[in-house]
Amino acid sequence: MPNVKWLGLSLIVIVLDQLTKWWISTTFELYESIAVMPFFNLTLVHNTGAAFSFLAQAGGWQRWFFTAIAIVVSIVLIVWLTRLEKNQYGMATALSLVLGGAIGNVIDRIAYGYVIDFLDFYYQNWHYPAFNIADMAIVLGAIILLYQAIFVEEASQ
Repeated sequence: MPNVKWLGLSLIVIVLDQLTKWWISTTFELYESIAVMPFFNLTLVHNTGAAFSFLAQAGGWQRWFFTAIAIVVSIVLIVWLTRLEKNQYGMATALSLVLGGAIGNVIDRIAYGYVIDFLDFYYQNWHYPAFNIADMAIVLGAIILLYQAIFVEEASQ
């Protein structure tokens, strides 16, 4: 299993994610917001749903549903990561980022019943849904994964 070393990147994502969530949760009250830039606030929110608060008002069952999905996906990512060739750095980076982000949010769901979000970007009165470090890692990993699938695989054929 030569690619197990990439789990270190996942661990870095998990630690950064949990540290920032701990800091915001111990520093801010729920929904408290501090302007950092004219387009960015730090705002503590609790997301009981999935991305963009999907199913946030579903009554509680979604907590375990999304937790189970993330755990299954994490297992698949670990197996996939360990089966990569040693020189597949882009794919290993992508999978490690998604894995770390998924686990970071699973920790929240299990511990609190919701995901802690706090990065609030906006334009005038329109706010993008708040997110966190784990979400950033998942999105970046997905972008790298798409890039790898579209450009790198085609180049090797």
